[in-house]
Amino acid sequence: MKSNTRFSIEKMAALESKHPLLFGSTFQSRFRRTLVIVLMILFTLFTFVWLDFNPLRIFLGIGKFFHMLSLFFPPNHGGWFNEYLVGLGETLAMAFLGTLLGFLFALPLSFIAAKNVNKNKGSRLLMRRFFDFIRGINTLIWALMFVHVVGLGPFAGIMAIFVSDLATLGKLFSEAIENVDINQIEGTKSTGANGIQIIRFAYIPQVLPIMLSNALYFFESNVRSASILGVLGAGGIGLQLWDRIRVNNWKEVCFIIIMLLVTIAIIDVLSKKLRDMIMANQEYRP
Repeated sequence: MKSNTRFSIEKMAALESKHPLLFGSTFQSRFRRTLVIVLMILFTLFTFVWLDFNPLRIFLGIGKFFHMLSLFFPPNHGGWFNEYLVGLGETLAMAFLGTLLGFLFALPLSFIAAKNVNKNKGSRLLMRRFFDFIRGINTLIWALMFVHVVGLGPFAGIMAIFVSDLATLGKLFSEAIENVDINQIEGTKSTGANGIQIIRFAYIPQVLPIMLSNALYFFESNVRSASILGVLGAGGIGLQLWDRIRVNNWKEVCFIIIMLLVTIAIIDVLSKKLRDMIMANQEYRP
């Protein structure tokens, strides 16, 4: 009995030394946690002071806000309804093509950035840094650059969305690839499949539903982005929105905003249903 007790004590001591957090936090871990919390609070207070964050200014300006809001009603299309529909169609087309191109290019590049597929550390890190570089530049900045490169119009907006989505989707896709079930990979390898066949029949069936779900979400988000890109000369309804803002035609501004809100709400409902269908189908195979 004593030997069993001694063995249990020694075993528990070994477990505690190996996994100390399972037996209560140590002084060092509590100190680090407290230090992180204090630093976060101090940094938050510093940013409030540095950026002159003052809720009183919002309270003092609330009257101006409601006065401006009153200028929006009643909404009026001003006889330009057909032109607004054309602009809205351009915005949807920009978002669709930009998202589609981003998805198609991000799909193969994401396998290069995935560590369980690409064993070459140099090319893998290079691809990841490429994604980081592209994502570090805002879509609006890409739109400004492409306006100078290809000129005014929807093509510049498509390219801005494409480049931005390429990097973000590539990063998300590579992370999804790195979390696949290894058993399915090993089973495919045991059949004598080559590298391309392993990707086709082992990786893609597992990650494609997640990729499609992300792409649908990005399309929904890009509709909002495309409406802003038009302000920069990239076409779409954003250009008409900016024209009405410049001349203080707030009733037509309100009408355009309502059109955008209705369109985005419809896309949100449809894309959510599609995402739920894709993710709920556990036996999905491309």
